[in-house]
Amino acid sequence: MLLSRFLAGRLAVLAMAVTPFIVLAETAQPALNIPYLADAATIDGRLDEPQWQQAKRISVNNITWPYENKPSPVSTTALIYENDDTLYLGFIAEDPHPEKIRAFYRDRDSAWDDDLVGIKLDTYGSAKLAYQFFVNPLGVQQDSIENELSKTENSAWDGIWDSAGHITAQGYQVEIALPMRMFNFDDAPRSQAMTMELVRFYPRNERLRLSSMQLDHGNHCWICQMPQVNGFANAKQSSNLIVVPSLVLNQQQQRDINGAVLKPWQKDNNIEPSLDLKWGITPDLTLNATVNPDFSQVEADVAQLNVNESFSLFFPEKRSFFLDNADYFASNLNLIYTRNIASPGAGAKLTGSKNGHTVAAFISNDEQTNVLIPGNLGSRVVSLEQHSQAGALRYRYDISSAFSLGASSTFRRSDDYHNEVLSIDSKYRFDDFTTLVVQALASQSDYSEDFIEQLCDADEPCQAPPVQPCDSRYDCGYSEALLRVNERHYDGYGYYLSLDRDTKYYSLFGNYHMRSRGLRADLGFLSETDFNKFTTGGEYRWYAEQDAWWNRARWYADWDITHNQAGELIEKEAQSFVSLDGPWQSYLELGTISRERRGLRADPSSLAIDGNSVRFNENEINLFASIKPSAGVVADIDVTQGNKVDLANNRLGEFVRIRPTVNYNINSHLALRLRHTYEDLQRRSGEDIFSANLSDLRLTYQFNLRSFLRLTMIYTDIEREPSSYVKEVDARYRALSTQLLYSYKLNPQSVVFVGYSDSGYQDDDLSRLEKDNRTLFAKFSYAWIL
Repeated sequence: MLLSRFLAGRLAVLAMAVTPFIVLAETAQPALNIPYLADAATIDGRLDEPQWQQAKRISVNNITWPYENKPSPVSTTALIYENDDTLYLGFIAEDPHPEKIRAFYRDRDSAWDDDLVGIKLDTYGSAKLAYQFFVNPLGVQQDSIENELSKTENSAWDGIWDSAGHITAQGYQVEIALPMRMFNFDDAPRSQAMTMELVRFYPRNERLRLSSMQLDHGNHCWICQMPQVNGFANAKQSSNLIVVPSLVLNQQQQRDINGAVLKPWQKDNNIEPSLDLKWGITPDLTLNATVNPDFSQVEADVAQLNVNESFSLFFPEKRSFFLDNADYFASNLNLIYTRNIASPGAGAKLTGSKNGHTVAAFISNDEQTNVLIPGNLGSRVVSLEQHSQAGALRYRYDISSAFSLGASSTFRRSDDYHNEVLSIDSKYRFDDFTTLVVQALASQSDYSEDFIEQLCDADEPCQAPPVQPCDSRYDCGYSEALLRVNERHYDGYGYYLSLDRDTKYYSLFGNYHMRSRGLRADLGFLSETDFNKFTTGGEYRWYAEQDAWWNRARWYADWDITHNQAGELIEKEAQSFVSLDGPWQSYLELGTISRERRGLRADPSSLAIDGNSVRFNENEINLFASIKPSAGVVADIDVTQGNKVDLANNRLGEFVRIRPTVNYNINSHLALRLRHTYEDLQRRSGEDIFSANLSDLRLTYQFNLRSFLRLTMIYTDIEREPSSYVKEVDARYRALSTQLLYSYKLNPQSVVFVGYSDSGYQDDDLSRLEKDNRTLFAKFSYAWIL
């Protein structure tokens, strides 16, 4: 049994302690009534049909950010009605200078810096989740889900809906049709009690957020303030069946490079049919299933530089099966990180919500087993060539808009390995300003000798522990990851407590995070274990009057201290920064960090820290600046300078990182994005250790709302000074990957992708860059709504 008495007892105490505080939050906003009109609108961006004359007219003329409830400099009128099946919206966005409207043809979810109009809709009125739909003046769609529990917005979610827009001599107009089948809502009541906000973003010298409602800046739960909207008397949750067959074709060529010897190319042709299914079993329960799915990441991930890093990198999920209703699985800790599932053959997911009860579950197999081995000084991901199964279960009860209780369970198992996790969590808002978050979890993990042997082969050669401590800190054949799984069975537990008070002018917070030495969450992304960490801090804010040259300033500071389970100090850190929002949508932040941290273990065959590692003092100055001076131009730069631990050689060095990013729309169709990262580390005596450059270039031509052609080039160049390293290293490593991708999207699930990608590298054994991978690929899918 996974539930230990320890965890069960504490969960019961927690529930009894929090339950007396349950209250019901009430909205102060006046309710809106949405009219029913039988006729459908033609979505062409022109509000010339008679039903728009009968639609409800709502003003969107109140500035809610960066100012608090100030009159808008431009007029916006929203028109809204429903016909049971669809919610229709029209926007008349006036502009005295239409030539300054910011609108470009872009891929879906890529126009957040443009002029936008749209809606936020909480279909349950529970103040937990809100759908967001926005459209730029050319009809480009952006959609996302705002999660109040985790304070995140998931723009990877994609719905199937219609929109169109066009620019006029007085501004622009937009039409939107949102099918009710796209939403999760309770269709039992005669009249649905949802909450809604209509929004316009007006980006000029400042990016004004205009709203149909009043917004209290002192209450940072914006979903909680949305007014109730009445209507949808006959709306029903759709039980429509959506079937998405797909076909993926690719020809991959790979070759091994052994030193300077180039092996022959090996060709592999693949044809992979797949089938995805979405079925509304009941109005409150949805089934997603997939057979032989295409889980390929079609577009290249944003490049990340992984030099002198001890913890694993995080990459966001992009795959549609996992993204649908992904917020139903969310909790305060990242216990479900589905990119750990690398190559599934089939999967099923069940999600639903009714009367405040939310349930979500999925199960999937995997032809590969990716295991994240956590630690307190570092972590790593190990990929093992063995089949495994993974699954997750989540339940949440929203007792009121202020109080939620949840529980999660995950498992990952193969023939000779398994990991199980059980967690409970709670979030309670005492008032508009004060929030308490609690989460507790426990895990069981079992590793066979065969599994450990495979891990050793993938990590470092296994050795018996030496009788005496290792003479060399680097050549003993041990890593922290290997030591963390050198036993057959592990039990672990952890908890997280957070209390914060966040008002209009200041915020104060404190949190305590503890994970025992044996805690594992192999389906999640918990890269640290064997630690307890206390953090406290706060922020003060200043607000300018409208039309001032600046609009917002902040001063932030926090302090934290971390020990391992044995009470040994791992890290102590203090940081502070000041920031200012200024003209041309500019943002400037200047901060400092002072950190006392541990270096490498002197004897890597022991997990002890005291007497086995050196304390280093790191001090950094950070500068971040961004600006959006005109339409289609976004630039920022992130600079860090100070001293930093050289993790390869266990000493302090002088460190510089410079990361500029430029997004430039050359015209309404052609866009350039360049992100470059430069890092340099030197010994304190002045000798070079390494210098690294990473460039990520993306050139996109957007033909229209549905299709684009994109060229991506990612170039890495790392130079090391071998005499500055204890272990042997290459003096230079270069790598180049390219991708040419054509995309056509009828909707998010009816797509055509055709592309080519290759990659290659150069090290000390090669005189030039040599390709080791070439791939031609195509994907075709179509969503049938039955």
